[in-house]
Amino acid sequence: MFFPSSAPLAVLTTQPLEGPLDYLAPEGGVALGAFVIVPLGPRHVMGVVWAHATGDYPIDKLRPVARVLDVPPMQEQMQQFLIRVGAYTLTPLYNMLRMAIRVPGLADLPGDRVVYVKGQSTPSRMTPAREKVLDVLISEPDMQFMAKELADLAGVSAGVVKGLVEHGAIDARTAPRDLPFPALDHKRPGKTLSTSQRKAAKALADKQGHGYGTTLLRGVTGSGKTEVYLEAVAECLRQGKQALVLIPEIALTVDFLSRVEARFGARPAEWHYGVTMTERRRCWRMVAEQKAQLVVGARSALYLPFADLGLIVVDEEHDGSYKQEDGVLYSARDMAVMRAALEGAQVILASATPALETWVNAESGKYDRITLDRRFGSAELPQMKPIDLRAEAMTSNAWISPRLADEIDLRLAASEQSLLFLNRRGYAPLTVCRACGHQIGCDDCDARMVEHRFRGELVCHQCGETKSKPKVCPNCGVEDRFAPVGPGVERLAEEAAQRFPQARIALLSSDMMLSGHALRDHIQGIAKGDADLIIGTQLVAKGHNFPLLTCVGVIDADLGLQGGDLRAAEKTFQLIRQVAGRAGRADRRGTAFVQTHQPEHPVIKAIISGDEEAFWIAEAAERKRAGVPPFGRLAGVVVSGENNALVNDIAQKLARRSGMLKDIGAEVFGPAPAPIARIRGRHRMRLLVRGAKDQRFQAALAEWRACVPIPSQVRVSIDIDPQSFY
Repeated sequence: MFFPSSAPLAVLTTQPLEGPLDYLAPEGGVALGAFVIVPLGPRHVMGVVWAHATGDYPIDKLRPVARVLDVPPMQEQMQQFLIRVGAYTLTPLYNMLRMAIRVPGLADLPGDRVVYVKGQSTPSRMTPAREKVLDVLISEPDMQFMAKELADLAGVSAGVVKGLVEHGAIDARTAPRDLPFPALDHKRPGKTLSTSQRKAAKALADKQGHGYGTTLLRGVTGSGKTEVYLEAVAECLRQGKQALVLIPEIALTVDFLSRVEARFGARPAEWHYGVTMTERRRCWRMVAEQKAQLVVGARSALYLPFADLGLIVVDEEHDGSYKQEDGVLYSARDMAVMRAALEGAQVILASATPALETWVNAESGKYDRITLDRRFGSAELPQMKPIDLRAEAMTSNAWISPRLADEIDLRLAASEQSLLFLNRRGYAPLTVCRACGHQIGCDDCDARMVEHRFRGELVCHQCGETKSKPKVCPNCGVEDRFAPVGPGVERLAEEAAQRFPQARIALLSSDMMLSGHALRDHIQGIAKGDADLIIGTQLVAKGHNFPLLTCVGVIDADLGLQGGDLRAAEKTFQLIRQVAGRAGRADRRGTAFVQTHQPEHPVIKAIISGDEEAFWIAEAAERKRAGVPPFGRLAGVVVSGENNALVNDIAQKLARRSGMLKDIGAEVFGPAPAPIARIRGRHRMRLLVRGAKDQRFQAALAEWRACVPIPSQVRVSIDIDPQSFY
């Protein structure tokens, strides 16, 4: 559709308004979906030509569009995707548009820019700051940087970059603002596949170009799922379409990008927080112009403006990081299926331990299923062995059992790696005064502060607030009586250093890394054998390949089973099976030891036995009896604000109007104070809505929320299909 000069049209902006606003088309006209700059009061804001004019405003008073941006218009499928995600998640359209144009410099005029790459010379005097800059350039040889971006990544001043340019160690070049990405060669031969891999790869490739479909690619850890779905990517590219691979963790990109380059002869476009703003803008524009064939990215890459999307791969589809917990509350896995349906594209959901929702969809026939039940080559699945902590002679303030310590000693003697897993960051989860029992909490949240001894501070894991550990107890005034209670990975590393003084220990936790570059370098070093003993949080469960690792020790398998999370069993099962899968991925079989106080627990027994089908069948039956996802609907409602009485009043009013939801068979539980009742100074009340699978669930919730006037000081957030309940 095209609007000629001075024709009335509606523009959706990113401003918090009810909906699109009416304007006049500029001189020369404008296409539907065009990205534009429009006047709004005294300001100019960005928007998209959304539809015909609403007619709510006299045409003779309409203002014209100020400028049409030099980028391809938003396609109708993308517009529908934003509308449907907004309707599903109860998110205003202006917020959805922000998701789609969250890229810097989109309104910049075309032109050249100065970029910086590694030069041929070496500076006469090398300093630590200069080394940091050169390390960034060496680690990303194919990337061009703006001066400020390079300085920020290296953690130095812009003057350091300028000095290296003067010495010839960095070259300054003039380049077009956004360059196309190098072509990927789909004809390039891939790795030699096993018989089962070839069969799976052919089945996935044959689906390309045949409209929408979703397939669960379920393969045990180490079975080579990546190489299989890359063949589907190759077929997608052969057909001239674009592909998107979503990855849950930036640390996984280094290995994955190497695999893509080996398979297709060039690196794909990247979209995640680890790439520069310049590269993000380049990726956005080239995707829209179909000059980027493959994008590897985080969950937000789902909102890129693909010109001809043929395939979406969601790797480790069960991973919790695919759920966005702030702003627009959405599951990237579920929205990937929605976008593919609108685009007529294929979806591959890859995992060794699929989400129960995915498993049920595959069981019911809604999704196709392809299974890889053996590891590639001679590698075998690890043995699973429980360690009953009730029978172990554990000493005070020790968390590594004697039996597990003996097993690690055996691996050290054989020059093999071991891994200790504890899903708790920091040094200790509690800091308690031994004189009065006072626990140090966050000033702005109802949460206990976690000691991070390596950083020398206490940290709130809810709001990020930090403070020094006090010398004097603020409650009783006694000095030097604070003590850590419970273990975090830092304390576990301290214990391991004392117990295994000869071992080289590597700590793998997101808290320890300053940048994505540092994290990736750290993981690469571990894979090459730079450590004997790895200690980590759930970051170690995310698809890493450590060839020398043969022993995994789960320190506290019972930790995830605590609390009232309806997905506690599923998450614990997935996490421990994924961690165990890091062991024995080469020619030496691995063993995973699971420390537990309740080896008779059904989840622990399922983990040890490895009977995954039995676990999913039992878990599905439990969920079905409870009428909760995937057999029912849930919505988590959080009422928050700085005034506790006002928050409580609004929550009570919503509860009193819950009868509005009876028409769709829904019931409301609560309100009650949230488990963490105050975050960043805002008090929080929770309600939970449970309903049958009903197409009007979201619409009914929107009507229910609208029936209670919400003052500006209070926020009501509705999370459809919540993954957490804090």
